Amino acid sequence: MPDKSTIDKAMEDKKEGKSASTQAGEFVHDEIEKIRKGEHGARSAKQAIAIGLSEARRAGVKLAPPKKGTVTEKTRMNAKRESEKGLRHEPISRTRSRARLKALKREPTSTVSKSALSRQTKSAAKKRTAASRSVSARKAAKTKRDM
Repeated sequence: MPDKSTIDKAMEDKKEGKSASTQAGEFVHDEIEKIRKGEHGARSAKQAIAIGLSEARRAGVKLAPPKKGTVTEKTRMNAKRESEKGLRHEPISRTRSRARLKALKREPTSTVSKSALSRQTKSAAKKRTAASRSVSARKAAKTKRDM
């Protein structure tokens, strides 16, 4: 369950007109902080990111499910279901939440160290084309100038 402050930060980003991925970034950051504090762990940096994105979808961030072929069909369907659940604002099962936390507490916390996150970022960037990285770098530079 995401903290109230995280939801507020995401809503603030939405009001400012920022993208859904930026709003979801608040949840990912919160998840990484939870793991670093030792509240629970994750098997990998990728899992920590996935948990954050899942929480964002359930909190109502309009984050599109991954494109076909990028992840397994099961993962895509899960993401779609979470987005729909976020729109309905249903209460979260206490039993399921407790079971999820209990399982995560058994996982290591070293998976979100600076070096582990750096490794994850580099491997994710390698999968993208040079043109794709160039476009996003230009976009980042453009937004930097606007400030």
